[in-house]
Amino acid sequence: MKRIYLLVTALLSLTAATAQKSFGQIQNQISRDQSGLNQFDVKKDSVEFKGLSVDLGASFALQFQAINSFNDQANLPVAITGYRLNNLTNNLNLPTANMTIGAQLFDGVRVNLDLYLAARHHNETWVKGGYLQIDKLDFIEKDFLAGFMKYATIKIGQMENNYGDAHFRRSDNGSALLNPFIESNIMDSFSTEPGIEVYYNRSGLVSMIGVTNSKLNQNVGEIIPAAATLAAPNPNTTISPTFLAKLGFDKQIDKDLRVRLTGSLYHCANISGNIYSSDRAGSRYYYVMSHAAFTNTALISSSNATGAVTNNMTTDLAANPTTGRFNPAFGNWSTNIMVNPFVKYKGLEFFGTIEFASGGDKKGVDTKRTVDQYTGDVVYRFGNNEKFYIGARYGTVSGKLANADAKAITINRLESSLGWFMTKNIVAKLAYVNQDYKDFAQFDSKGTPNDFYGGNFEGLMFEAAISF
Repeated sequence: MKRIYLLVTALLSLTAATAQKSFGQIQNQISRDQSGLNQFDVKKDSVEFKGLSVDLGASFALQFQAINSFNDQANLPVAITGYRLNNLTNNLNLPTANMTIGAQLFDGVRVNLDLYLAARHHNETWVKGGYLQIDKLDFIEKDFLAGFMKYATIKIGQMENNYGDAHFRRSDNGSALLNPFIESNIMDSFSTEPGIEVYYNRSGLVSMIGVTNSKLNQNVGEIIPAAATLAAPNPNTTISPTFLAKLGFDKQIDKDLRVRLTGSLYHCANISGNIYSSDRAGSRYYYVMSHAAFTNTALISSSNATGAVTNNMTTDLAANPTTGRFNPAFGNWSTNIMVNPFVKYKGLEFFGTIEFASGGDKKGVDTKRTVDQYTGDVVYRFGNNEKFYIGARYGTVSGKLANADAKAITINRLESSLGWFMTKNIVAKLAYVNQDYKDFAQFDSKGTPNDFYGGNFEGLMFEAAISF
């Protein structure tokens, strides 16, 4: 046992020494420190290939939460008990951490592996994803398609899929340095699926096309219809690929002004999951709008029979890690369009999300349902190397929870933030959040009280994040 321990220690020391020695020899990657702010695309750099190089990095985040949540279910009938929202205390959340392991394998070819060391959804270590990035095809033949590859990048693997620009400014478990706020959008689009993405960026043109197998968890089985429908024909027994595309413009007009505008498409004709429920790390707003009447073995929807909104009725963080977010829960097909404007003038920057998400509710039923999201944030960075910032974000989501509903629901969120980059690898944030739930029914179709009826949560959060 002692020999095994010594061997492992020696290997870790060698890996760390190799990583330190080869620092700066990894080509064409988005920086994990402050210099990676607002870098939405892989950009070609001039890092020279000097043989096999190892990249080792990590990210850590910790929050202090002082948030209270409320609803209008105070006067429920006596026969209905156990639906009072949890009392939330002011205390620390679960610390989260990521690890990145990469290697430059050949000139223009690198591999990347991302791990979640601790997450709200999975406390144990598990793999987020990994991919191979190809920026040159010299491994085929010297200067093979060099004119094309000068502007092109190919990514292959199970990786964070590039739908929209908002996922570049979100917190990803322990990786929170590049998010000027504490949380992500209300309707948070994020997924890791196996596939291939091809980028071509040239003279301000931003473009990408990709395809995935649309599965978060990999298996070769098909979708089996419910027992009650086995006798009826059901064409939707397979899962369709997901198609991704992005087209836009990004230009540094002069030394003070940068303008970017992109449009992105996500389409899957027969989904197994969706990009609004695939984040296995979890949200930053712990326990909000939840009560203790249910455990993870009795997790049901309190919004309606379709399960369009996660009910947040559990004390088990792993069973319901996305409190505070909204999932439209399309069950059949989904076509989503996202437009992201970004403008930065000196220290002042604006980033927006305009998203139109549509899809079908059930397999074999193609009736369209649409949910819209509008979010905008303004951040002003100042001080030496813009190490301080102040910002505000407002977002709203509206749409029907089911086609049969008479009216749409609305969720609004206001978040303001103060930030300080203590170094380029350390940031401290203080944020205020206020989120309202409008037009949710008091009871669902089964008579279950709805946690979101007249719902609201608000309060302060402090976060410290480290990335290197």
